[in-house]
Amino acid sequence: MADYKSTLNLPKTSFAMKANLAQREPLRLKQWEDEGVYQKIRQHFSGREKFILHDGPPYANGDIHVGHAVNKILKDMVVRSKTLSGFDAPYVPGWDCHGLPIEHQVEKKVGKAGVKIDANAFRKECRHYAKKQVERQAVDFKRLGVLGDWDKPYLTMNFDYEANIVRTLGSIIKNGHLTKGFKPVHWCPECGSALAEAEVEYKDKVSPAIDVKFPIVEPEKWAEAFGLDHLSDNTAAVIWTTTPWTLPANQAIAVHNEISYAVVNFHKDQYIIVATELVEALMKRANIDEYHILASVSGDELTQLQVHHPFYNRIVPVLHGDHVTVDSGTGLVHTAPAHGVEDFALGKLHALPIDNPVNNQGCYHDNTELFAGEFVFKANDHVVEVLKEKNALLNLHKLEHSYPHCWRHKTPLIFRATPQWFISMENNHLRTRAEETIKEVKWVPSWGQNRIEAMMQGRPDWCISRQRTWGVPIPLFIHKETEELHPKTEAIIEKVALAIEKGGVEAWFDADDSQFISETPEYQRVTDTLDVWFDSGTSNACVLEHNKDLRFPADLYLEGSDQHRGWFQTSLLTSLARCDQAPFKQVLTHGFTVDAHGKKMSKSLGNVVSPQDVVNTLGADILRLWVAATDYRTEMTVSDEILKRNADTYRRLRNTARFLLANLDGFDPETDSLAFDQLVALDQWAIANAYEVQQKVIAAYDEYNFHVVAQQIHHFCSIDMGSFYLDVIKDRQYTAKANGLARKSAQTAMYHIIHALVRWMSPILCFTADEIYAAIPGNKPQFVTCEWYQGLSQLRDSNPLNLAYWQMIQDVRTECNKLLELRRAEGVLGASLEANVSVFADEKLYAQLAKLKDELRFALIVSNVNLCPLSQKTTAAIDTEIKGLSIVVEKSEAAKCERCWHRREDIGSNSEYPDICERCVENITTEQGEHREFA
Repeated sequence: MADYKSTLNLPKTSFAMKANLAQREPLRLKQWEDEGVYQKIRQHFSGREKFILHDGPPYANGDIHVGHAVNKILKDMVVRSKTLSGFDAPYVPGWDCHGLPIEHQVEKKVGKAGVKIDANAFRKECRHYAKKQVERQAVDFKRLGVLGDWDKPYLTMNFDYEANIVRTLGSIIKNGHLTKGFKPVHWCPECGSALAEAEVEYKDKVSPAIDVKFPIVEPEKWAEAFGLDHLSDNTAAVIWTTTPWTLPANQAIAVHNEISYAVVNFHKDQYIIVATELVEALMKRANIDEYHILASVSGDELTQLQVHHPFYNRIVPVLHGDHVTVDSGTGLVHTAPAHGVEDFALGKLHALPIDNPVNNQGCYHDNTELFAGEFVFKANDHVVEVLKEKNALLNLHKLEHSYPHCWRHKTPLIFRATPQWFISMENNHLRTRAEETIKEVKWVPSWGQNRIEAMMQGRPDWCISRQRTWGVPIPLFIHKETEELHPKTEAIIEKVALAIEKGGVEAWFDADDSQFISETPEYQRVTDTLDVWFDSGTSNACVLEHNKDLRFPADLYLEGSDQHRGWFQTSLLTSLARCDQAPFKQVLTHGFTVDAHGKKMSKSLGNVVSPQDVVNTLGADILRLWVAATDYRTEMTVSDEILKRNADTYRRLRNTARFLLANLDGFDPETDSLAFDQLVALDQWAIANAYEVQQKVIAAYDEYNFHVVAQQIHHFCSIDMGSFYLDVIKDRQYTAKANGLARKSAQTAMYHIIHALVRWMSPILCFTADEIYAAIPGNKPQFVTCEWYQGLSQLRDSNPLNLAYWQMIQDVRTECNKLLELRRAEGVLGASLEANVSVFADEKLYAQLAKLKDELRFALIVSNVNLCPLSQKTTAAIDTEIKGLSIVVEKSEAAKCERCWHRREDIGSNSEYPDICERCVENITTEQGEHREFA
């Protein structure tokens, strides 16, 4: 028997496409850095229309987590896809470098500023620490394959950035948006500082919920209000609160003019006043079964009356408050102007004392009666004991409720009135402009608009001052008596900015006041620092308008969903306040990462997926594929099992590329490529199908639907290629004449397909795509300068073998494969080439299938197909899911060709080649080999 293996075109290539990504990716990453790939991209696309994705700065503290990885990979996919679309799409990464977390880390090392180390030396330590954190995080971000200007990132602690923060503040002051106020703000005792809304998160907390009796003053006046003859001295108005520690600051009780209030008698001589609608609920929680409502009046009859404070020698008024409801409590609201926004507003309206007995650390001042020096939350129990002693406690129970916490320390906050600097939401209609501008921005997903609109409607003035050491100063001077800003504030701010440009924020803190003003005896400097959200929020001015590679406004901001209340808001407000324009045209939001059970990642739960571990074991491309394949618009579920499934998907994509490249061995696109109209019909379909897929892929990238891109690529590789086209052309590739038109036709198609496919992959599988592209034969431009492939062609619908036609062939093949598998399970068949198939089709389907003539057997990958009208259907035929199609699968009795393995009756017809079929003889002996028209 002759050895025909040498006559086959078996794939042979030096391109191994090994999948050990964890070892190979760092080598390719080093190559990118050595070759200056990012700079080459900038040079090539210089002058093109720009697309600017502005990087929201992560905080320079701690190792990156999987949420960071999601964010940076999504950004990289946007930038890479926009580059493929021909845009000049630079990416300048940034970091947020000031603030409390860094201070805490440095305190652990060197001690508190002003205690064990002077403030200036402390700031230098903070700057050094932040720099090291940036360097560590940058290494991990680059390892993910994220291309960017890593040599020149923006840091909020860079001298020029710090100076421009100050200049931006100056613009906001000039436009009349800055105010100073003494009002309640969220205060973190751990931070020792005020917090902005963006620094507050809500978590469940168990609090003591108490109903407190405030004895009434002048019972006869209360009796008159209720239309009663008299009320005893043992009558009290009842308030409900979950913050007993605020009672020392109580200055009033609020009622609502239109709410009905009742006098309730119980235990013979006990009388209380409560909202009529809430009497039953109060009695139930106080375990009082027998009671009587004596009279009811509207709240307006109670205003101007007075009550005694429950444990201080203080008489407080009863006032109308618009915020009072009967949703819960008692309908009478304890009012401490120093500890609540609504309380403060009511107090200001009625000139109540703003008594704040709590210091920066959350402890009562030393002169606070009964509770001096106690921490407020620990004092709750003491307050309750005092109320019991005074017979002022009606009820006590524990209540679990949502409560504001510090986003850094995860500890409960307090509301505390302090003098702070604010960006007013009302001055110069900032809130109105924000609400108008939000509607002009495209929000992805669209629900992001509703989310930020709701937050903007209810947000208070933005408290931008902090009482910290490591931060950008609020470089203002105020008059010692009037507290008015210095009349030359604009010029002073520019002086400070110039000094900071040369020496950083230390240039302000170290300087004598005389360096900036001459009237030093009359004015004093502001010692506060700026909220770090102001630092990052002003990046639209400090980065977009000062980096020549970028421009303002950005085309896209892309961050996690928590930034609707954080960076998206602060960026919008600072931009509107300084130049009355939004800093972004589009805003994309992604969800948080959770484990397989939907739980938030937590070290304590042991469910954290470390991006460093993933890239060191599976490779960054597996992590990138997971990010792309997951719908980022909701929570993003990740686990070891999910990543392993993505690794399986990756192997399918990689093996498809490997097959294409292996079969391009020896193909020279300059001399071997055929024109589209010269190609075998199936090859024309393969190219045209790739064209259709490419349109969907580009559209999905343009809409940031990366999971759709991943689905399209996977379907193309698994179904269009793996389950059909590549399976069909194996015979032609391996057995046709090496230099014949039939084989070159398939190679031409594969050449165009791999060029398209590698571009579709590249924003997602950046390392693998680079490796694939390097192995494509022929002269080609640098991959980093490539745009979407333009070498694909379309099939017109008028073509009888159009896309719809080949879809029909795939459907018929699917039905045939089902029966082949059935026969294989029965032990009748092994490989599909052992089969003869009889196809019975109705008139319309028969005419369609007949177009392939004898080549229908190649499309179905069987040795012989007998196409018959449906009217000739035999009893052995099995109906399929395609109407008008029945099939019989039988084992061929013909001999097996030793070269192509087809079972053919013509084997041995040529005496020189007794073991092979006539088609193989033709492919061996003739110049062009067999000619294929269809498949």
